[in-house]
This record gives sequence, structure tokens and C-alpha cells, in this order.
Amino acid sequence: MIPAAFEYHRPDSLASAIAILTEHGDEARVVAGGHSLIPMMKLRMAAISHLVDLQKVGELRGITVAGDTVTIGAMVTQAELIAHDGLAKAAPLLREAALQIADPQVRYMGTVGGNVANGDPGNDMPGLMQCLGATFTLAGPGGSRDVAARDFYHSAYVTERADDEILTKITFTAPSGGYAYEKQKRKIGDYATAAAAVLLTKAGGKVATASVAMTNLSDTPVWSEDAAAALMGSDCGDAAIKVAVTAMLGDIDPQKDNRGPIEFKRHVAGVILARAITRAWSRA
Repeated sequence: MIPAAFEYHRPDSLASAIAILTEHGDEARVVAGGHSLIPMMKLRMAAISHLVDLQKVGELRGITVAGDTVTIGAMVTQAELIAHDGLAKAAPLLREAALQIADPQVRYMGTVGGNVANGDPGNDMPGLMQCLGATFTLAGPGGSRDVAARDFYHSAYVTERADDEILTKITFTAPSGGYAYEKQKRKIGDYATAAAAVLLTKAGGKVATASVAMTNLSDTPVWSEDAAAALMGSDCGDAAIKVAVTAMLGDIDPQKDNRGPIEFKRHVAGVILARAITRAWSRA
């Protein structure tokens, strides 16, 4: 189908983009890579009068690794994320996950900012950013503000970002220790049936720190504090992993859809998390 008529804007600065959003209010939407919004417009499920393309806004690009602080511009593509050697060393979890997103064509256009800002519970990056303890910077007519990734998502497609705000960058402390991103999906390009991100550090043969996040198993990404707590002080043996999986299952709320019934999704979630914990521990 063909989208309804709209006015196209291509600002070359963040200030100009915010000004357009402020002027047109609810009638305006920003577009980054376009993989979510454009199909909705073509299906007439979204009617946008003013489309604000962020491709020329240079302030939203670039990856910086300064000491143990990583900053990723919102318009960085998944392909750029994969190719950046400094980022691969500082946060290999992100590269491992990005390589599992769709296919190369999608990764060359899909942006990290669009992936996290859209609020789609099926996207990979939101859960990853929660696992990393990342911070999102939002800019609007009133200035900039920072929001923790773990506080950003309210429900499916509903986030902390106001309509006149633009997500500009993502910041986090480079993790240490072991990492893993495990994902089960029906086919290339599909959303995950279940995915798990795990970070672990080791001290004296025991888990010293842990972070666990799950994807596409609720109407928001799930950062499972209880699952991480279950691993603390353990040797990540079968018993500890079983307790962590049980804790995670208490935090998720999958719904039946074409990826399977609820019971199947819960089973897959448990298998995927166990695999992620085991692999992260082997790298710790």
C-alpha cells in the first residue's frame, strides 16, 4: 500500500529537528532507520502529517569509548556498531547481539536509537541496555535530560520519551567479566521467541556481580533482579541456574501469538537463559 500524504522534513541539526516537532506537535514524528514506522505508514496503521528524517543530524552519530565510559549516538546503525573495534573490545555483548538482529540489509539501515526508543518489546537493544545499566539522553524544547534504561519502558510502545523529545545518545560503563546473548527465533529476520542477555563477574570462583535481562517475554523488556540475585555468590552450577531460571519465570508475562503458546514461550525462556548463564560464566 501507499502511505497517506505527508510533508517530509530533513533537518541538519538537532535544534532544527526539535523545532519542527515543537511546531507541529502530535502531527509530527521522527524517523531514524525507518524499519518500524515506514511499514506502519504503508499499511495506513499510522497517519503522519510531518515526517522528520534524522539522517542528516550529525550530532546523533558516532561511537566514543573514553576510559570505561561508552557513548553511542542514536543514529549509529547496527552495522556500525558491529564494525567498531573499540566497542567490540569494551562491550562485546553488543556486537554479539547485533549480529543476531535480522539480516545485513536491515543492520545497514536500522539504528540503535530507533531500536531502543520505539518501545517495541520484541526489539533486541532495549533488554541489552537494561542489562548494561545504560542511560538514555533525551533532548527537547526544555533542554536535555537523562533517563535510566531500566526506567524508560512503561508498556508496549509507551516510554518515558515525550512526543517533542528525541533520544540523542546512549551511555554506559563498559562491563567486565563474562557476557552472553542467546536468542531463539523461528527464522532469519523474525523477532525472538525469547532472548536473554547476561553479564557476570567472578571472584574466588563465585559470582561477584550479575545482570540478567529478557526480551519479547512481556510488554516491556524485563530486567530480572531476582534472577541476578539468585546467581550471586554461586558457582553457576546446575542448582544455581535452576533457581535463577525460576526467578526469571516469575518476572515475565508472555502472551500467546504466532510464535507459540504461553507454555512454550516460558519453556524456551528457561532454556535460553540457562544457555546464556552457562556461556557468560565460561567467559568470566
